Amino acid sequence: MAVHKLQIDDFISTDYMLIAIHCSIEDYRLAFFLNKELKIKLQKERNSIELKKESNKSSFDHFCFEDVKNDVYWHLISNKSNWENNNTTNIGFFENVDSVAFLVPEFKTANYILKIENIDTIFDIKSVIKTIKTIPLVSLVYTIEQDKLKSKNNLIF
Repeated sequence: MAVHKLQIDDFISTDYMLIAIHCSIEDYRLAFFLNKELKIKLQKERNSIELKKESNKSSFDHFCFEDVKNDVYWHLISNKSNWENNNTTNIGFFENVDSVAFLVPEFKTANYILKIENIDTIFDIKSVIKTIKTIPLVSLVYTIEQDKLKSKNNLIF
């Protein structure tokens, strides 16, 4: 009898785009401006996205919108959070070493990641980026190629 192995890559869909957003505004204000400019309705999710590493846990704020008409899912996720240490041992002066967690560590300078799911070939990502660039206090916007990411498993939610 033949043994069949399933790889995690068999389940990862590539029908989504990632947009890195560099800005200095709070997540709720960015969600408001994205809603206004892109004509979407991002809402804060009750459950944040959690990332676990050894005895540490980190939570990332998450805004979501399901566009039923176009069958597109929009996710705005904070890229930066703090590790919550479950150990009670105090390590002294170096207590806050590596206390910052990143959802996509390859793009540490990006404040937010916009994930757009279920897009097809006619989806105009360039107009989305152009629209986001018009938002006040947004300094840089660009797409992220998900096939080159080492941390793409962090984006499965």
